[in-house]
Amino acid sequence: MNPLEIWGGIECSQCRVGEGYYNQLSRNGHWERISDLDAIADLGIKTLRYPLLWEHTAPDSPDASDWAWPDERLPRLRELGINPIIGLTHHGSGPRYTALHEDNFAPGLARHAANVAARYPWLTHFTPVNEPLTTARFSCLYGHWYPHTTCHRTFVRALLNQLEATRLSMKAIREIIPHAKLVQTEDLGQAHSTPALRARAEFENHRRWLSLDLLCGRVTAAHPLWGYLTEHGATEAELQSWVDNPCPPCVLGINHYLSSERFLDEAMEHYPARTVTVNDGLTYSDTEAINVGGVETVGIANLLLQTWQRYRLPIAVTEAHLNGTRDEQVRWLHHVWEAAQEARQLGADVCAVTVWSILGSYDWNKLLTCNVGYYEPGPFDVRSGQLRPTLLAKLVRTLAQGKRFRHPVMQTPGWWLRPQRVLYRPHLAETRSMYEENQRNQAESSLHKLDHAA
Repeated sequence: MNPLEIWGGIECSQCRVGEGYYNQLSRNGHWERISDLDAIADLGIKTLRYPLLWEHTAPDSPDASDWAWPDERLPRLRELGINPIIGLTHHGSGPRYTALHEDNFAPGLARHAANVAARYPWLTHFTPVNEPLTTARFSCLYGHWYPHTTCHRTFVRALLNQLEATRLSMKAIREIIPHAKLVQTEDLGQAHSTPALRARAEFENHRRWLSLDLLCGRVTAAHPLWGYLTEHGATEAELQSWVDNPCPPCVLGINHYLSSERFLDEAMEHYPARTVTVNDGLTYSDTEAINVGGVETVGIANLLLQTWQRYRLPIAVTEAHLNGTRDEQVRWLHHVWEAAQEARQLGADVCAVTVWSILGSYDWNKLLTCNVGYYEPGPFDVRSGQLRPTLLAKLVRTLAQGKRFRHPVMQTPGWWLRPQRVLYRPHLAETRSMYEENQRNQAESSLHKLDHAA
């Protein structure tokens, strides 16, 4: 197995809210600074998630593409020895002449993909749609982004449209670049709950795999969510088309945050009002599991092992970011790196960890629903208009060189490993029994991992 690699990524969401777009590339300044690419190369990054977004290239008409920006940057990446993983949409619903739930979304993105491949036939790796399940949830189930629906039927259509766009895009790309590889990203967390909400948590734990299951042709009539999909607008014929003609990723890209694992609790008085959610007639609090006392989170190493055991495909952590102090950001990336190494030692084919985002990001604390200018730095802080390296840059450079990172900040564990992580202590008796059950599950999982490694 090759050594674990450190990849990079630039936050590039082109998110539509109402009639406005929030363009991260303009906000972080990269749209105007090609010199950023030299700074990224100086970190030792050899693989970079990089945007060539449909909304930027053909914003007004599918017949009119503007290649000025990528014509300047993609050749520079090539000169620097950086292999780009090209993203074609990133939490976007496409240009104004389409949307996630509309019939022209999939063929429109495939047309953009074909144009990209024809213009840059030396490219090798593509992510046509970033996080299709997450994008469909946030846009069509929770109403945060365009088209702002809270409808299962629209959610299912948006998910299937994005996956069809991925399949058609890769078909179009491979007609020009036969060896092109699909790197499919998705946020992968896990839901935990009180006993009363166990059925809801089980549904969400099946749903978290849905985009990857469909791409890999695993959604048959025996799949736990076949009935849900057909009830909300999917036809049996289109689901069968995925069994007959799958589009499995070459690399499964797992995006993971400390907020990815959730805890569901019907006793809402224990939590802030912002955590209250309503789903299918149920009202409950949905909060970060890491902040709830007595809940044993799964953790990134186990999530990587779950992914490997389910699909047996190469895996990369394609986003690893923490909103916090520079010291905590360093501890988090190092923690994810060590977790990836642990998963590799137990047999999982994990090839890389991606530092996300190299130039930081804006307003993700509000899920890009408003423009208030809240900035989270990455290895570079861009608020002055120039790239200022942070301590995270030192860690990235060290990992890229294959060296061990030594720094005083590593003498303290990350906050998610300290008692201060606990903000809520609900249902102490029930939570204790859940903790004991999770401990048993963890022990069984460890035995399974040891057997697998052997």
